Amino acid sequence: MNLKPYFTSNYLKLIAILAMTIDHGSDLLYPGFPAEPVPILLHLIGRLTAPIMWFFVCEGYHYTKDVKKYILRLGIFAVISHFAYCFGFGISLNPFEGSIFNRTSVMYPLFIAVVVLYLEDHADRMKNWIRHLLQTVLIFSAFPADWSCIAVLAILGMYRERGNLERQMRKMIPWVFVYALVSYFFVSKTYAFVQVGVLMVYPILKMYNGARGNAAWMKWFFYAYYPLHLAVIGILRLMIYGDTNICL
Repeated sequence: MNLKPYFTSNYLKLIAILAMTIDHGSDLLYPGFPAEPVPILLHLIGRLTAPIMWFFVCEGYHYTKDVKKYILRLGIFAVISHFAYCFGFGISLNPFEGSIFNRTSVMYPLFIAVVVLYLEDHADRMKNWIRHLLQTVLIFSAFPADWSCIAVLAILGMYRERGNLERQMRKMIPWVFVYALVSYFFVSKTYAFVQVGVLMVYPILKMYNGARGNAAWMKWFFYAYYPLHLAVIGILRLMIYGDTNICL
């Protein structure tokens, strides 16, 4: 597709925030992911968020001046977001209680993906088999999270093809297909179908011009917005439904 690059990273992050708000707002308005036209449409729009986040984790890891600070920042927000995510959707804080799916936020797989990339690039003194074992354990630790291990594996594949969006999409799409397949058999057929919305991200990312944009505060806005909007959803959930789980 021959589209003129126009969007800075700030614009794309705002698109991700808007899509995420629509997606999570749909969970509040239509709990349980019903197979109805309106919630399906809203969740399809929401599928834009994850691949945009994955894309910018690759960019962030590549451009960061201090990888350890980047990991620490993601780790802190993964912890904060766990509490916000569980409160927002009425999930137990214990990730081993209840369903094995969607027990913590997508921030945890993002954090794990960067840790795995760091081990790949900087753990030279570690024996290969130890590093690979540790990376495997870390990847599987993301299984109970939103987007599960798939988020980690998609980021790893996309990072290796950084700079070539078409190849990044080819690395990402098979993992999304696996996620949809698992969802079809073990979670919800409707939820599995909605994953096709991820494909809509291609023309949007194609318009990325490689610039960050003038608003430096956007670097922190997404980190703050993610747990805050979940807290608002949690408050509304309690007001509308009481202490009820509104997830699948």
